[in-house]
Amino acid sequence: MFDTLQDRLAATFNGLRGKGRLTDADIDATARQIRIALLEADVNLGVVKEFVAAVKQRCRGEELSKALNPTQQIVKIVNEELVGILGGDTRTVRFAKNPPTVIMLAGLQGAGKTTLAGKLARWFKDEGHSPMLAACDLQRPNAVTQLQVVGERAGVKVFAPQPGNGVGDPVAVARESVEEARRKLYDVVIIDTAGRLGVDAELMQQAADIKAATSPAETLFVVDAMIGQDAVNTAVAFQEGVGFDGVVLTKLDGDARGGAALSIARVVGRPIMFASSGEGLKDFDVFHPDRMASRILDMGDMLTLIEQAEKAFDKEQSQA
Repeated sequence: MFDTLQDRLAATFNGLRGKGRLTDADIDATARQIRIALLEADVNLGVVKEFVAAVKQRCRGEELSKALNPTQQIVKIVNEELVGILGGDTRTVRFAKNPPTVIMLAGLQGAGKTTLAGKLARWFKDEGHSPMLAACDLQRPNAVTQLQVVGERAGVKVFAPQPGNGVGDPVAVARESVEEARRKLYDVVIIDTAGRLGVDAELMQQAADIKAATSPAETLFVVDAMIGQDAVNTAVAFQEGVGFDGVVLTKLDGDARGGAALSIARVVGRPIMFASSGEGLKDFDVFHPDRMASRILDMGDMLTLIEQAEKAFDKEQSQA
């Protein structure tokens, strides 16, 4: 997904090789190249401006390390700022004090929400929990059947008292699923809600009602990483209409420009908690901002070298 951005950033850093120090002109030219690279990757304009301003300010600041050459200095700063816009620290699931922990999934139709429900359930199961899926998407044709198939593949219980296809009350099903989990001692309930084709007031209200009825420990907004700026706009609308605690990115294996992944955490002020790629139930993991930044820069070796150079330099300074 980030190939073009990787190539552009690599070319920008290569342009600095051989320079003894960073001049103001170098910093301006590099910042301009980074800005173009991010805009081409479909990153939100506000995020790009903030990012580039921070990089320029830090490059001109007093913090430049004498242990590093100009290329290493810029790579280090860009890496740290990337980690920042991706959310900073890895955010883990908050569990309810009294089980079950309710996780509500919401998002646009076609974001891969139902498949993701199975992946998340499988992940909880592998972590030693006993999850249950609740079929509360009673809108979309065959959504209940699809969740049952996904649940079977994941080896987890699916609570589906209503047939769906327009029949049944999703709020009642959500409420009953929590009671069922309490009775049968499932410690995690994952609620699959109806997707939206766009920002639909009626379905948004339904999501708000399900949230009010079940008091989820986490409400996760599931978003297709390939839909670019629309992902950010929808996330903002959903945050205002219902509210959510974290973001799950799906289809990270796609070939789109990936700007949504770089914009969404900063724009909505909520962390990316999980990332999903591929069709397999195990193509899913906790989202680590530092690892994603390293992947975008595609400079793992350089980042390790920077770390080692700084440690060695600090040691020499301490001895001196």
